[in-house]
Amino acid sequence: MSPVLLIIIAATALISYYAFSNQSIFEKYKFNVGAIKRDKEYIRLLSAGFLHADLMHLLFNMMTLYFFGPIVIEVFGTVGFLLVYFGSILLGNIFSLYLYQNQSWYSAIGASGGVSGILFASIAMIPDLGLYLFFIPIAIPGYIFGTLYFAYSVYMMLNPRQHDNIGHAAHLGGAFFGLVYAILVQPERALHNILFLGIMSLPLLYMAYQVFVKKKIG
Repeated sequence: MSPVLLIIIAATALISYYAFSNQSIFEKYKFNVGAIKRDKEYIRLLSAGFLHADLMHLLFNMMTLYFFGPIVIEVFGTVGFLLVYFGSILLGNIFSLYLYQNQSWYSAIGASGGVSGILFASIAMIPDLGLYLFFIPIAIPGYIFGTLYFAYSVYMMLNPRQHDNIGHAAHLGGAFFGLVYAILVQPERALHNILFLGIMSLPLLYMAYQVFVKKKIG
């Protein structure tokens, strides 16, 4: 197991756990549109990735990172892993900032953007990768999970709720970064999996139409 992966998991767990009982830290470093735009607190674009809503949220993200991080490290190396993880967190939150720029109340926390990038970089390389959800004993092919994940996140992103701190837009931005990185770095392998990647991209195309053509959010 890569020491870099373990350090990220440990640091995220420790910071998240500390913030559970320290509301001032939680409020100071969470993603918030108003604070970023008004006060130029750009650190929130990255620091939000080290905060989580509760223990279950933290465990789910860190377990996913623990299982899929090694795949990205094996294919792209440690530097590639770091680029995907932190690049996905940043792009996910930048995308959220763009989408909700007129909704100063919008807040979100979690490493889900980075984890999504790692997960989808893995799926781009191994689209039929078997994923087990919770206690379901049947493996779901990665590309099917990816399509459903994108579809759910797009729906929730297009219909934001004021007290929902889950960054669905960050999920999509992070997953998109992971996919694009994998395609650019391993084009031959990605081309071999083009059918699966095309299927996964359908919800993204719908999202792009709603956001950039119909201007549903903003």
